[in-house]
Amino acid sequence: MDFAREIEDVGAFLTGRGYRVAVIGGLALAAYGSTRMTLDVDLVTDAAAQDALVTFMTSRGFETLHRSAGHSNHLHLDRRHGRVDVVYVRERTADALFSSLRHLPGPGGRTIAVPKPEHLIAMKVQAIKDAPERTWQDLADIAHLLRAPGVDRAEARTHFDRAGLGDKWDELARTT
Repeated sequence: MDFAREIEDVGAFLTGRGYRVAVIGGLALAAYGSTRMTLDVDLVTDAAAQDALVTFMTSRGFETLHRSAGHSNHLHLDRRHGRVDVVYVRERTADALFSSLRHLPGPGGRTIAVPKPEHLIAMKVQAIKDAPERTWQDLADIAHLLRAPGVDRAEARTHFDRAGLGDKWDELARTT
């Protein structure tokens, strides 16, 4: 999969229409130094972009595998395009996330916009809550993010507490 090209193509479409976009998931973790393998591009954008983005992805030959208010998943039969998963965020969450983006080296040596570690942690905590079978991989990713310079551990903990996963934070805090 040509990660850099997909980020560029989808990013240009979104920003060209006034929507904000950032890279999340495995590519964002890689930008923070994780060596975890990833097979897709994960993006976050404004919730208002969803209809236009789904139409755009379809026009490029992607099949929409799943669509809900907060997510859409798109797969192309041509492996160069691969899979693109999108998270849609609203109002306050979007403003907080997009106002604190960091620009780090990404695929193909291009700079990518990624959320600060605390926001990636919040997404990982929500994923654990929604899909407990992801717990161990997501906790490993969170442990990596907690080692990033300047991470606000108190803010990270609030995400666990809000999700009712304080016990998972306690487990994690003992090892990081």
